[in-house]
Amino acid sequence: MTDARVTVHTAAVIDRIAPELHGHFSEHLGRCIYDGIWHGEADEEVGFREDVVSLLSDLEIPVLRWPGGCFADDYHWEDGIGPREDRPRRRNLFWAQDTGERPEESNAFGTDEFLELCEHIDTEPYLAANVGSGDPQEAVDWVEYCNYDGDTELADRRRENGHEEPYGVRYWGLGNENWGCGGQMTPEQYAREYRRYATYVGSMDKLMLDHDLDLIACGFENHDWNRRFMEEIGSSSWGVEFPLDHLTLHHYYGRSFSVSEADEDQYDRFLVEALEIEDHIERIAAAINAVATTRDIGVIIDEWGSWHPESVPESGLEQPGTVLDALSAAAVLDVFNENSDVMTMANIAQTVNVLQCLVETDGDDAWARPTYRVFDLYANHKGNEAVRTSVDAPSRDLDETNLPLVKASASTDDDGVFITVTNLDCREARSVEIALEGIQDPNRVDAEVLFAEHGPKVEVTVDNADEFEATDLDVSIEDGVLTAELAASTVAGFSVR
Repeated sequence: MTDARVTVHTAAVIDRIAPELHGHFSEHLGRCIYDGIWHGEADEEVGFREDVVSLLSDLEIPVLRWPGGCFADDYHWEDGIGPREDRPRRRNLFWAQDTGERPEESNAFGTDEFLELCEHIDTEPYLAANVGSGDPQEAVDWVEYCNYDGDTELADRRRENGHEEPYGVRYWGLGNENWGCGGQMTPEQYAREYRRYATYVGSMDKLMLDHDLDLIACGFENHDWNRRFMEEIGSSSWGVEFPLDHLTLHHYYGRSFSVSEADEDQYDRFLVEALEIEDHIERIAAAINAVATTRDIGVIIDEWGSWHPESVPESGLEQPGTVLDALSAAAVLDVFNENSDVMTMANIAQTVNVLQCLVETDGDDAWARPTYRVFDLYANHKGNEAVRTSVDAPSRDLDETNLPLVKASASTDDDGVFITVTNLDCREARSVEIALEGIQDPNRVDAEVLFAEHGPKVEVTVDNADEFEATDLDVSIEDGVLTAELAASTVAGFSVR
């Protein structure tokens, strides 16, 4: 007898799953950049960490956001270009660098280094411009430095700094958390500042560039704030009615407990908190659609992931990489697939060493965390057409809410169907049936499972990292229905041809 049934409605297409939903975020804090991506100041070597670059390249990251975060709204990009020995040492107003509580930024890693990294790992860059303490000229100058192919002083400076051709940066965030660390603005204040910046940055692709720019505004989990922002943006009597292509919000979860000290009830509440992201996506999309009836504006979650109590400035916002966190990432990626009709990008926080990172380093060692394995497993969804799934499974009551114990999503391409199924029950195994409408006799089924031998609080280290790789999963087929046994707190992927 099965515990759950997943029905894949192969003809009920939601939309294309933008590869950018698997994006990432790197900020100048802790050991994310220095010692994580770039050899730190104490190292004899200078340059990218080849081990980290190799891991990120293998993951085929579609987009990477930089330089923040709160760091972005006190960052002046010209500090980080030109000869490294001439770059000024500045404050890091919001974060300690490394784990030594040192609020300083060397600027050894700047615009050209970041964009070179993106070229190395073949990813699209997403730059966050300074609205909190900067000005529109600084932002539009940055666009010109990165993207203009003419004979201006800024284009020539880029060439002098080693990059003859324009970088062609498409994604530009105008501000970060401007309701908080980006200036504590009201939605109306930010809308007016945003429109001022967008007037200049948004004019670049009219005459100076041979490609379009995507302009990104930063929203809030307070959805009345988003509605008021959109109303103010649309109230101008001159210029583009809605000068934004995407509106973002940030969603962190898990601040109330450390995984190593948690019990099963806390696991459940943590996963419910992660799944609240779906309500936020629906509500920010509703705020956009209620106001911007003349524009197709996408939803971006450009910071998301677990944030546990041990992640504090003194620790460089580092926390252990656990199976439970990876399980939450699988559930969130399923939510993104289900909302691919409104979502255009997402960026997990953060890429290396910080928060729910995918890669961890220690000295000369670098290794993949369990969340890395989830992104690797889910990569088959990228660029596919998401289709509707129905899940008939038990749930667990938690005060005024409940936790669905099985989560799933599916997508199709010319070769077949790819389904991901997560057993969110950290206590019991689940037998799951998968029925595919329109496919009576699959020619081939390949299945893999993650974490079958590990409990939810197991932490990754350099010594056990390989143990978290996906393993083959046995699947039976009867009358076109797939059946598999999923151990507690596991994630499975099924390719049906």
